[in-house]
Amino acid sequence: MNLALWIAAGLLAAVALTGGISKTFVPREKLAAAHGGGWTGDAGTGFVKTLGVLELLAAAGLVLPAAVDVAPVLVPVTAAAWILLMVGAMITHGRRGERAFVALNLVYLVLALVVALGRFGPASF
Repeated sequence: MNLALWIAAGLLAAVALTGGISKTFVPREKLAAAHGGGWTGDAGTGFVKTLGVLELLAAAGLVLPAAVDVAPVLVPVTAAAWILLMVGAMITHGRRGERAFVALNLVYLVLALVVALGRFGPASF
């Protein structure tokens, strides 16, 4: 179970890192032109950059606390925060009629739920 939770957290961290880098460092206009990034055209630059920074923090929070054994409780807390972020992403993509992205965000949400429940529960550190 521990290995499965590490893999799930690592996958989520990779997703968060990728999204965080793109939202933080790629211009909003270029993101808006990308497939699935149309929502950024309707959002302010500060909002998009803030989401990017939060995703970068999530990438770190899903792996680093457990890896360095400093406050490992932050892993399930970060996973719970990721669940909230995915709910917002699902609502945003749903309003835009982007069903494939709603489904993808649902997969990320379920993965984060597994990490949160697993690390808060019987497979905590």
